Amino acid sequence: MSGSERVRFGCGLSLLLVGVALLALRLSPTVEGWVQDNFTWPLIIVGVGMLILIFGVLSNVPGLAVPAAIVGGIGGLLFWQEATGNWESWAYAWALIPGFVGVGTLIMGLLEGGRADSLRAGAWLIVISLFLFVIFSSFLGGANLLGPYWPVLLILLGLIMLGQSLIGGRRKSSPES
Repeated sequence: MSGSERVRFGCGLSLLLVGVALLALRLSPTVEGWVQDNFTWPLIIVGVGMLILIFGVLSNVPGLAVPAAIVGGIGGLLFWQEATGNWESWAYAWALIPGFVGVGTLIMGLLEGGRADSLRAGAWLIVISLFLFVIFSSFLGGANLLGPYWPVLLILLGLIMLGQSLIGGRRKSSPES
């Protein structure tokens, strides 16, 4: 299949799945009642993220994994906030969004055959995001996991990044054998 055929196939399959789901909701009161009882509006956002990922895989566009992870991750976060009523957590939960980008980058790297640079970049984004989440939640009303010692996370992250830049700089400047 050529690239444009894959895109048409992915679009066609996505429309087919959405159409079947909507038709089932329209025609079956049982299905509609079950959906209303078991699903909340944020799950629609998670579903859109999944559709973007499916479309990206079927059309051989691994880069769509990044927006799929962002949309799905935000949907998951909204689902948690809807379930708990903890909407104030947006004050620090936004720090998870770079982690969603990291998850998408990891998936993209895997879809591209395990590209090391994508996997490394995705892992770094996840680590940085988790550091930021713990730091911001510590002083913006979330779980204070570190007490007054949250700046230690900034120091550790800074040391890791400095160390990697120095090691990476040495590798590039040393002659290859």
